[in-house]
Amino acid sequence: MEDRLSIKAWAEEDRPREKLMYKGRSALTDAELIAILIGSGSRNESAVEVAKRILASVENDIHRLSRMSLKDLQTFKGIGEAKAISVIAALELGRRRKEKSTEPRPRITSSADAFDLLYPVLTDLDHEEFYIVLLDRANHVIDTVRISQGGVAGTVADAKLIFRSALERLASGIILAHNHPSGNLNPSQADIQLTKNLKTSGKLLEISVLDHLIVAENSFYSFADEGLI
Repeated sequence: MEDRLSIKAWAEEDRPREKLMYKGRSALTDAELIAILIGSGSRNESAVEVAKRILASVENDIHRLSRMSLKDLQTFKGIGEAKAISVIAALELGRRRKEKSTEPRPRITSSADAFDLLYPVLTDLDHEEFYIVLLDRANHVIDTVRISQGGVAGTVADAKLIFRSALERLASGIILAHNHPSGNLNPSQADIQLTKNLKTSGKLLEISVLDHLIVAENSFYSFADEGLI
């Protein structure tokens, strides 16, 4: 019988890992994605061939594959406990992602909406923390990210960290926010200058800085509402 080529002997662009790196995840077949999870095949089969055999057993139905147990997967030659666990864990992550995606993401339409989102994390603190809210083009919340934690008198907001977070999540807009443990809602000169600098930097990156909220006790100050942004 003719010897089968291992994945390492394939052209680099045809190997699943390299294919993902150079062509993107959408270019991979289901079998190639599973092959990445299991890492290696058996003596006579590549990881891709093992993956194809597993998929064939469920008629290439990912939903049926996700119902397979640890023991079910281990019946396939080349699949031990560790590989079976990797496949099950990945499928479970996919299931959880789908479950989460059905939940509507909040949309920020006013400073009050932003305050409602940030109030649980910024109220009752005895030190300052700086957060950003990442938004898509429709102002739906992508994520809320803590940038820094400081002392009673202030905290440092690093522009590089702020815009790195926004770029990594492909945000179109951001809302800045920090708290004043003193209860004073008035922005400091440093707050005003920081906001101006970030607004200018955001324009260069095509990321809109939409507002800056200062949260103190049960109230807030909005730079946008006050015409300062």
